[in-house]
This record gives sequence, structure tokens and C-alpha cells, in this order.
Amino acid sequence: MKRTRDVIGLPVICVQTGKQVGAIKDVLLDDEWQVRAFILSDGHWFQEANCVEWEGVVAIGDDAVTIEREDLIKPLEAEESWRLLLGGSRRIKGLPLLTVNGNQLGFVDDVYLDGESGRKVIGYEVTEGFISDLKEGRKWLPMPDSVKVGEDALIVPVHASEALEEIFVPKEE
Repeated sequence: MKRTRDVIGLPVICVQTGKQVGAIKDVLLDDEWQVRAFILSDGHWFQEANCVEWEGVVAIGDDAVTIEREDLIKPLEAEESWRLLLGGSRRIKGLPLLTVNGNQLGFVDDVYLDGESGRKVIGYEVTEGFISDLKEGRKWLPMPDSVKVGEDALIVPVHASEALEEIFVPKEE
């Protein structure tokens, strides 16, 4: 299981040439909660966003993301329903997590990817704010049966509040 924050910032290396072709800047998620592409930063300003689609990724390691060939990097062409984790007007990070009955569970701080392929989102890291994070720690919410991605919030089933688990248990003074 990997958090996307562990992937963002990793260099992207072409296995054919051994050349670094960029670094992961953001993650593009589709409406099935799967990684569709990695948005790359290549150090150039005022340049159109480039990406490598999931199919071009060989592996996501601890120290780098590898791709087969450099020509797999192309301009970003996202569908309207897809969302970026960090950027843009349709970003996931920072959205409130609300149950159908109107209870707020917190805000999405990160998403977790499955350990095998690293493609499927399997849960959310939830924060209730800086002070709460220090006192109580962040929480983990396994991916609910259904998630409605709205413009201003993620809507989850009522029983999702029972599935929240602590990630960090604070030390008692």
C-alpha cells in the first residue's frame, strides 16, 4: 500500500535509455478511482502539462517510477470526469468527506494505492485539521462501496463513519 504523497516527487526514468524524463507532479484519477496518468514536471516553465498514461508505466518503486520509452510522454488529454489529486479546480485533496446523512468525517488529505499494482485507490487519509492531527492523529477510511464525487465534497455511505480507523496514536504526556 502506497500513499500518493510517496509517489509525487519521484523521478521518472526511461528503462531504455536510463534518462530521467521528469518527475511526478500530480496523479490523475478516473471515475473508477484508478490512476489514469501521472502528470510530469520537467523543470520548464510555461509549458503545456505532459503526462505518462498508466499503461506506459513499468513500475512504481520506492525511489523512481520507470517507463519503457520516452515517446510514451505526451500532452495531457483528460476527460471531464477525471480529477487531479493536488491541482486544478477539480482536485481531490482538501475536499470534505460527508456521509449521506450530512455528518462530516474530515477532509481528504491523501489517497492510498493498492500494494500490488499501485493503480487502484483503496482508501483515503482523512484529516480534521492541524490541531486535531497533533492531538488525535489522522484517520484511514477504506474505500467505501460507493463514493459520489461532487463539486464541493465527497459523499460516502452512512456506515463509512464506522469504518474510520486511526493511523497514528498520539503519545500520552
